[in-house]
Amino acid sequence: MAQVQEEKGSSKLANCDDYFETIQSRKKLPYSLQESLTAAFARIPVSSFPEVPGGKVVEIPADTSIGDAVKILSECNILSAPVTNPDAEGSLDWRNCYLGIVDYSAIILWVLETAELAAVALSTGSATATGVGAGAVGALGAVALGATGPAAVAGLTVAAVGAAVAGGIAADKGMGKDASTAADALGEDFYKVLLQEEPFKSTKVRSILKSFRWAPFLPVATHSSMLSVLLLLSKYRMRNVPVIETGKPYMKNFITQSAVIHGLKECKGRDWFDCISGRPISDFGLPFMSYNEVITVESDELILEAFKRMKDNQVGGLPVIEGPQRKIVGNVSIRDIRHLLLKPGLFSNFRQLTAKDFINTLTSTQESGNVVTPITCKPDALLGNVIEILASKAVHRVYVVAAEDDAVVGVITLRDVISCFIFEPPSYFEDYFGFSAKEMLNQ
Repeated sequence: MAQVQEEKGSSKLANCDDYFETIQSRKKLPYSLQESLTAAFARIPVSSFPEVPGGKVVEIPADTSIGDAVKILSECNILSAPVTNPDAEGSLDWRNCYLGIVDYSAIILWVLETAELAAVALSTGSATATGVGAGAVGALGAVALGATGPAAVAGLTVAAVGAAVAGGIAADKGMGKDASTAADALGEDFYKVLLQEEPFKSTKVRSILKSFRWAPFLPVATHSSMLSVLLLLSKYRMRNVPVIETGKPYMKNFITQSAVIHGLKECKGRDWFDCISGRPISDFGLPFMSYNEVITVESDELILEAFKRMKDNQVGGLPVIEGPQRKIVGNVSIRDIRHLLLKPGLFSNFRQLTAKDFINTLTSTQESGNVVTPITCKPDALLGNVIEILASKAVHRVYVVAAEDDAVVGVITLRDVISCFIFEPPSYFEDYFGFSAKEMLNQ
């Protein structure tokens, strides 16, 4: 980032080009300045970007349990990590050495699907003493209905899974077809089913990896340009970009949206940065979405519903609101799933756990840090102030609230801020990566 002065935004991307074109058309930033910055970033090699703390990328072996993976992510305060292939020892090809990336979104999906399966199982039969071969209920039903001993740990057999899937008709009749219903039905046994009983206790990371078409992920080389990285993290909606050194099988660096924002913050005092950061966010069309497009959760809704909404809408956090004025009272981030999985003792009464209960519990036990506290700004805030907040608070979004009543009127993400500095030159990715890059991103 520091060289700009001298040189002088896994999932599908719905309507990505239209979205980015809208962003560009709403900016009031002088085109000549943005053009100069784009050209400058195109000349800066990825190798100049600071390496991850400690100089070693945090990696998670594919045979790690999901519970241990959550602990690693939490202890290292990261949202994701590359997953290594234990069977590729000695290989010199990075495609063999890595299987993909595990992040909190994949973990949330696993939790929700597990809860949904439990709901279906509970709604389509009755448990027997053995808990196995009992139709749709199987071991899950045995645990939830109070069976102990071997019946409680027998596992969800293939037959039970098949019966549970077949029993979806009964679930669709309102007997328990979604994760929220599952949590309500399982009550205090929810965590016991998820984390203490088989097969969930021994579920491995490799089983929940995001699938990719041609490679475990889309890396860039150390000689690639920082413009490529910035575009992948903004317009093409990647949360992180792995860096591979040509001819070596292991990852050299792991560039995240947060790391880029920290890099931008360090550019304070340089003419080009001060020119941009000194402008109000409205000059860039921020927030990009209207107030009625912001995904929210009511304070009295179940916390599991908040995570489900993140998964369904592919967002990393939600404001917790109250009342018809949409006053913000808290924030729930995708990484907060770690509190549910690592500290189940705090939330034993899952049946009644609302978003507000969740926040209050974390706050009262000092477990939340600054995560559940809503980080906000006013509509007239300067872009530099938003960058400072994102970097210093180590958060991924700032909620824009009305000056008079703290009603949520928008959200500004790391991706939005990055997009304010650059644009994609014509045919840029065709020249750098060929059509395969966009094909992989749009799979």
